[in-house]
Amino acid sequence: MKEINISQYPGIVIVSIEYCVPCDYSEHALAAARELVKNYQHVIDKLSFEMGSKGVFEVKVNNEVIFSKKALERHPKPGEVLQSFRELIGPEIPTYP
Repeated sequence: MKEINISQYPGIVIVSIEYCVPCDYSEHALAAARELVKNYQHVIDKLSFEMGSKGVFEVKVNNEVIFSKKALERHPKPGEVLQSFRELIGPEIPTYP
């Protein structure tokens, strides 16, 4: 297995996924988390779920919104949250081997 040089990664990366419980958007939240963890578990320091209501589905990285269902009026497409995360942290950060 390839060794990972942690020193090349950005500072602390905290991801939060807020989703509507009454709407049962849990599958969308889990899918977004699965993509991020699979590809960037070596970069993410903390990933949390926040239970919300009123149709919320929002993904934040270090308190910066990278996806908002309210703003786009739709759920993320497969890979969309991952792409936004990649753009935020920089393309020079490789995915997990």
